[in-house]
Amino acid sequence: MIGLHTNILVRYLAQDDVVQSPIATDLVENRLSEHEPGFVSTVALAETIWVLERAYRLNAAQIAGALTRLLQVGTLVVESEEEVFKATVAVQEKRGRFADVLIGALAAKSGCIYTVTFDKEALRLAGFRSP
Repeated sequence: MIGLHTNILVRYLAQDDVVQSPIATDLVENRLSEHEPGFVSTVALAETIWVLERAYRLNAAQIAGALTRLLQVGTLVVESEEEVFKATVAVQEKRGRFADVLIGALAAKSGCIYTVTFDKEALRLAGFRSP
């Protein structure tokens, strides 16, 4: 397995760099395989979504599309894929931000009874409480 950094994921999804984007695309689509897949950590994924939201100004539908695209790539292993999928659905349905939903889902997966936050938007999500 080969770990993928945020910048590889951003270049692959955004296709915005004439030099790096084709290299990232070749890596993901041709050089990785089911026997030697690319590993996408939740940290790299959350960072990628942050970049796409802040730097590229993608909206919720575009973010959900990018996440769905990554989840469908057969040569990628996504850490905590079920929780990432839950966060993707929440973004698609405009129920919350990706990172917030992912934080709550990973906490629940780890046995937490709830997640505390000061974030008013996150407090609207199931499983979050004010301290």
